[in-house]
Amino acid sequence: MDIKILIFIFTIIVTIVSASVGKSYDGYMLYKIVPKDDSEVKILEEIQVKNLGEFWDDAFKVNQETKVMVSPENRQEFLRHLDVGKIESKIVINDIQRAINDQLKPDISRSNQSYLSYSWTEYHNLEAIYSWLDELEENHPLVAKTVVMGKSVQNRDIKGIIINHRPGRPNPLFGVLEGTLHAREWISAATVTWVIKEFLTSNNTEIRALAENFEWHIFPVVNPDGYAYTFSHNRMWRKNRSPENVKTCPQGVDDDMSHGVDLNRNFDFEWMTIGASADSCNNQYAGPLAFSEPETRAISNYVKTLNEKGEIIFYIAFHSYTQLIIIPYSHVVSLDDALLSGNYPDMYEVAIRGADALEKRYGTHYRVGLSATVMYPMSGASFDWVKAAVNVPLTYLIELRDLGEFGFLLPPGQIIPTALETVDALVEMGQSASRLGYYELQYSGANSVVFSSLMILLGVLIALLK
Repeated sequence: MDIKILIFIFTIIVTIVSASVGKSYDGYMLYKIVPKDDSEVKILEEIQVKNLGEFWDDAFKVNQETKVMVSPENRQEFLRHLDVGKIESKIVINDIQRAINDQLKPDISRSNQSYLSYSWTEYHNLEAIYSWLDELEENHPLVAKTVVMGKSVQNRDIKGIIINHRPGRPNPLFGVLEGTLHAREWISAATVTWVIKEFLTSNNTEIRALAENFEWHIFPVVNPDGYAYTFSHNRMWRKNRSPENVKTCPQGVDDDMSHGVDLNRNFDFEWMTIGASADSCNNQYAGPLAFSEPETRAISNYVKTLNEKGEIIFYIAFHSYTQLIIIPYSHVVSLDDALLSGNYPDMYEVAIRGADALEKRYGTHYRVGLSATVMYPMSGASFDWVKAAVNVPLTYLIELRDLGEFGFLLPPGQIIPTALETVDALVEMGQSASRLGYYELQYSGANSVVFSSLMILLGVLIALLK
């Protein structure tokens, strides 16, 4: 069958599916606004209070770009508020549903980039990701092992993989990668799965050194209920699916918003002090109390247990979007307060070198700093808790592409570029950490590549014999 016919059929299927299940965003528009003074910020706050649009940024301030998604029903009133304040705006996405449909189409312009059943020319649902993790264990039995961190609200596994190229080593050093704490941030899961693939199969000496110097514990999706919900019901869902706080939401807000907790506000460190909400109809709802959610408890218990078995050097949480590498702590606003983390200068040096390395491939610029400085203040975040409670030396939150042209709806064509440059950053961050004395970097050289190839072959043979 002609490829153009196949593309046409696939497009029709995607359109039918997107129209028949879940929340429709037909006619929704995404606006970009940069408030020029406090009066414009107040008008945006009024728009938010009146629920005339859903802001894609958790906070906004003078001279800082913000995005707001507006329904067709609210557009006239929304624009009236802008007109009254003489606020300039620009339409970034003129049809959100079309952008959602486009995000579901594989990027056929790229050569096939896949490993086993998984590809990086499209976004995959939870079942596909978990199935692929099982495949990895089958094909790399001496190096990879699946692990379940805990259960979600709806009793789904929070599944990840352990990659250990040197089993049995004394006093192991650990690296932990956390993906998709916020459900709608699909590029997070896609990037983390690419890192897994690289750590298992790359022949690049520097990538292999990073992979082999640590025992890696990697979880592509730590909010499985929310992530599944973005595929089945509401593409723009952010929280988990906690049913604990069901109520009627204010006019203009779907009552379904009363479900769920923002997991990145639910950790027991500075909980509910800033950048969080006590309203369960809010996207930043921090929950009825710290660690109220099984997902956040699972992460905290896993990290504490792992820390008892060895030393965790890296903990990196992947989010999107805004192109940032954020350093603890997220509730502080001054450099003096930042020093409370104990090794802020080292964390900053590792991060800025990682950002510089990332930029070399495609020119993608990432900013580095405290959340309050480069984004907005927040509290109850996972990586902040890890730093404070377990004292992991190198702890970060990385906001992946882009700067808001597509935001959460990043096209599949940007998955591989995002993943490639992210690995560049991780490699440099690992090397910088070694130079600063956090661990001794060891290169195994060509023999390691040969050994790894033999292990992959052995894994395939074992799988065939089962």
